[in-house]
This record gives sequence, structure tokens and C-alpha cells, in this order.
Amino acid sequence: MTGLDKMISQILEEAQSLAKEKEAKAAQEADAIRAEAEQETKKQTEAIMKKAEQDVKDYQARLKSADEQKRRTALLAAKQEIIAEVIESAYQKFCSMEPGEYFETIRKMIGTYVLPQEGKILFSEKDLARMPESFPVELARIADERGGKLTVSQETRSMEGGFVLLYNGIEENCSFRAIFDAKRDELQDRVHKVLFF
Repeated sequence: MTGLDKMISQILEEAQSLAKEKEAKAAQEADAIRAEAEQETKKQTEAIMKKAEQDVKDYQARLKSADEQKRRTALLAAKQEIIAEVIESAYQKFCSMEPGEYFETIRKMIGTYVLPQEGKILFSEKDLARMPESFPVELARIADERGGKLTVSQETRSMEGGFVLLYNGIEENCSFRAIFDAKRDELQDRVHKVLFF
């Protein structure tokens, strides 16, 4: 073997040795990268799983909350419907009182709403037709006691019950419907307390 062959052989051996070292080092680096990637994948998978579990819990909580809200809304709507029915039933009973009781109620209302001035009182056609003969005199007496003058008008208004007071061209609607509507919130509160407490 000549000197040149020896040098070539030595260069080849060194090159092979260096290649093996680089190959081993590359394999180690690849193993390290693979291990790190596996750990990172495991961490991310765990994080994704935890987030998914929390998302499911949050979603279930929202569903439960939404169901509870729907239940409360339905319950409130049912209560409001019952209260409205009770108030409407009371209104209908009010409107369908027997004449004696009805005109006694009107007489009490006049004491509350009459003003100390001259005016007229208007009724529905039905009430005007069934009014007791002495009732206009009774109304005039009540108005006089409060410093006013009140006459029953032959002019009528369309209403189920109650009356309209007319003073100097200004009407005060004292129909049962107007009074029930004006007192609706108060009536709802009272009925709610009676029915649900």
C-alpha cells in the first residue's frame, strides 16, 4: 500500500467515523425532538381535554339556567294570566250587580268623585232606563253636601257600568272599566298577595 492509498484510506476512515458520529448525533437530536413533540402533544391533548370538559360543564350549566329561566317565565306568565282572569271576573261581577246594589255603589262613587261645582252626570242607556226614580234627587243631595250641583243628563255614553261627570265641558270618566284600568297595578298586587302568598 502506497502512501497515497494510506492517506485515502485514513481520510475514508475519518470520513466514515465522522459520518457515524453525525448520524448518531442526528439520531439523538431526532429522538429528543420526537420526545419533546410527544410531550408537547400530550400537554396540548390534556389542555384540550380539560377545556372540552369545562366547556361541557359550562354548556350544561347554561342549559340548566336557561331551563330554569323558561320555567320561571312560564310560571310568571301563568300567574299573570290567573290574576288578569280574576280581575276581569271581578269587573264582570261589578257590571252585573242587581239594580239596588248597583245604584248603591254608584251613590258611594259619586261621594268620592263629585266636585264642588255645577255639572252633569251621564250614564249608559241601560242605566238611565233602569235608574230608580228617586236617584237623581239623591245625587243632587250628595253634590249639594259637597258644595256642588249635579243633574242627571239625558245624554248617554257607551259603557258597561259607572258614569261620566261633565264639568265645564271637561269629562271625568268614572266608568267601571276606566276605574279598573286606573287601579290595575294596585289590583294586580292585591290579587297576587291573596293568591300566591
